[in-house]
Amino acid sequence: MGSHLIFITDDDYSLRRLLEVTITSWGYETKSFNTGEALLRSLDERPDVVLLDHMLPGMSGLEVLGALRKEIPDLPVIMLSAQSKIDVAVEIMRSGATDYFSKPVDLKRLQLSLQNAVHLHTLREKVRELQDTLEKNVRYDNIVSSSGVMQDVLKMVERASRSDITVLIEGESGTGKELIARAIHYNGVRKDGPFIIINCAAIPRDLLESELFGHERGAFTGAIERKIGKFEAAHGGTIFLDEIGEMDATLQAKLLRVIQERQFERVGGVDTIRTDVRIISATNRNLRTMAAERQFREDLYYRLSTFPIIIPPLRDRAVEIPLLADHFLNLFATREGKAPMRITPAAYDILKTYPWPGNVRELQSVIERSVILSDDNVIGEDDLPLSLYQPEESSPYDPDAPLLFRSRNDIISLEKIKESALRRALLLCDGNASEAARLLEIGRTTLYDLVKKYGIPLERA
Repeated sequence: MGSHLIFITDDDYSLRRLLEVTITSWGYETKSFNTGEALLRSLDERPDVVLLDHMLPGMSGLEVLGALRKEIPDLPVIMLSAQSKIDVAVEIMRSGATDYFSKPVDLKRLQLSLQNAVHLHTLREKVRELQDTLEKNVRYDNIVSSSGVMQDVLKMVERASRSDITVLIEGESGTGKELIARAIHYNGVRKDGPFIIINCAAIPRDLLESELFGHERGAFTGAIERKIGKFEAAHGGTIFLDEIGEMDATLQAKLLRVIQERQFERVGGVDTIRTDVRIISATNRNLRTMAAERQFREDLYYRLSTFPIIIPPLRDRAVEIPLLADHFLNLFATREGKAPMRITPAAYDILKTYPWPGNVRELQSVIERSVILSDDNVIGEDDLPLSLYQPEESSPYDPDAPLLFRSRNDIISLEKIKESALRRALLLCDGNASEAARLLEIGRTTLYDLVKKYGIPLERA
């Protein structure tokens, strides 16, 4: 921790000295000032956290805080005050302070607050370090597209980037909603701020509130220390709420308040925290229908969908499949250290006719697999998975494995072939066991034994 620098600003020499000695013993570097003006003149030293007294000679603590917010917007500032009135604490937190302590300072709680503030600042620094690389990867001209419908989508993305409007991205899983969200952020007015992602479907509902808004120590079993939430970490930037349709109704109400008032409380906390974030959300569900059926808050839906962007599924823009396939082919061939590769016309035909239920993500996985398995610089139809030739059918009799071997990768066990043949025969015979047994040239008793063995439902005998 010695590399982290803490600025201490207080006109009380005794307290300033106590804080210096104590914070240094925690492993931090410190530098102290008795006026806000002196602190502001030293900002080129790039502190990680500022401890700032509320009442200072000359510029007041709140005036210094305002100047810090303009100079270094995401610098954590912990305010100290001799006044313990609630209205003072509210004013301080509304002015953008990271935390607030009344005097005399609780040093144990201060140590934890400093740890969280340094962690938050470190995360934001890492975001800035990665920003140039990310911006190169999310320029509009790096989003592979050739169809008119996707060009219309990119025009919407460009317009959204010019403003700070709340955006809802709608589309099936795998269509590239996160890529669109990144393009809006890194080409927009908040590109210098953090871009924080949270998948609402991937986090248990009882933990999602803490992930979004943070929690105080002791807020619930296992909360052994304060935690900074995503909304707090995203201050000055963008928070991307993926799969927003999975959010619990109680959290929907709290999110609505954040959108309307730009403030919230941590779980188990009483301090109001102001946050300046842009919200981009995404869903693979129809939120309008969910709102009409009271499965999603209607008022929240209208707040989130101020600027909707709808990404069409890949099957509706098949003209892009060769372009996307070539893009992924070059990407993975380079990654695997292989010579430039190409896809045969026959393989292109297969790629263009497959419905791609998993959209662009599924196409990417198929090309990646084919590049790894290919022994030369050509991807032919034999290098593609057989699922592209024989898509799954919904019937319970549909075989789980292919009946034809088009390449070594498709070879399966004889036992699986037997089960597959039985399922296919029952499928084609509409579940008629007698007819299926005749076509398979086996007795009805043998067929029933196999049906029981493989757990296949029979609707007709």
